[in-house]
Amino acid sequence: MGAGSEPQRLHLDQARLAGIIRSAMEAIITIDATQTIVIFNPMAEKLFRCTAAEAVGEPLDRFIPARYRAAHRGQVAGFGQTGVTERSMGKQLPLRALRADGEEFPIEASISQLGEGDAKLYTVMLRDITERMRGEAELRASRNALQQLSGSLQSAREEEKQRIARELHDDLGQRLTALKMDLSLHEADIQANADRATLLEQTAAMQRLIDATVASLRRISADLRPIMLDDLGLSAALEWLVHDFERRYALDVTLDADEDLDCPPATATAVFRIVQEGLNNIARHAGASRVAIALAAVDGQWQLCLRDDGHGVAPEALRALENGMNQEGRIAHFGLLGIRERVRLLGGEVAFSHPADGGFQILARLPQAEVQR
Repeated sequence: MGAGSEPQRLHLDQARLAGIIRSAMEAIITIDATQTIVIFNPMAEKLFRCTAAEAVGEPLDRFIPARYRAAHRGQVAGFGQTGVTERSMGKQLPLRALRADGEEFPIEASISQLGEGDAKLYTVMLRDITERMRGEAELRASRNALQQLSGSLQSAREEEKQRIARELHDDLGQRLTALKMDLSLHEADIQANADRATLLEQTAAMQRLIDATVASLRRISADLRPIMLDDLGLSAALEWLVHDFERRYALDVTLDADEDLDCPPATATAVFRIVQEGLNNIARHAGASRVAIALAAVDGQWQLCLRDDGHGVAPEALRALENGMNQEGRIAHFGLLGIRERVRLLGGEVAFSHPADGGFQILARLPQAEVQR
């Protein structure tokens, strides 16, 4: 009984170990002293797209890119001489592995050793970190893009302040100065008992200056935020924006928007700014002659489409926009990036594309729950 119990316990231990290896969530590969594969668990089969029957008996080199094989063999052999039982690999710089179909992918791994001499076994536990690295790269790009966008918006705010200050000084300041001079002349004429016709003409001139000053104030105010956006709603504000854009840039713009679009103030402002930024982008870069804007409820979402007949955006610039940066690490197309961020803040999605019949299109979809809340 006692003599037979030791082999039985050993068999049970081996069975437990085999079960653990089979059910492990990480790929496990065991190699012998010659770096030939002796264990290849199911997760390794999935990761390397190769069955255990095909892998066992093959050199580990089969799953390592050719340019790394010699160095890897030396590292494993060196590890075997250290006496250290376990070591992490790929923490600082991801390792590269090779699937059976030739695709390379990044991994993190740990290696352990057991036994001595020709009986030594090395076990590697590894995981595919492709998705993690992609996520980290996207996060870095997003942070970089948002930092640069923040700086750009700060500069834009300062430029807007300068523009308003210049308009107040050059336009309103001059009109008010002229009005003050007219009042001084009017006062002098009254004191000199000027005739009635002269006084009436001076008064009419001052009224015209006042009207022009009020018009300038309204224009500056509308540039900052159209009053009708608060008073009459989004559709009316978009109509005003379109007419103002046509007047300024001599472009043909059509607007198709639901008149009963009911948005809370914050969302209406965001949609208005998206359209405004899209039109400004067209005016600056597109070389277009016609623009079409549509805003409607489609399948439970608000769909906003801006389309022009201009030359569009270069394909490489569109690809850079998806990453938030160009090849020099700078943001590509601040205007389009700003639109994308506004849409994301509303919980929506936006796509930039070149329709088959030419031009450029911005298509944003916003959840109605977000728009109407």
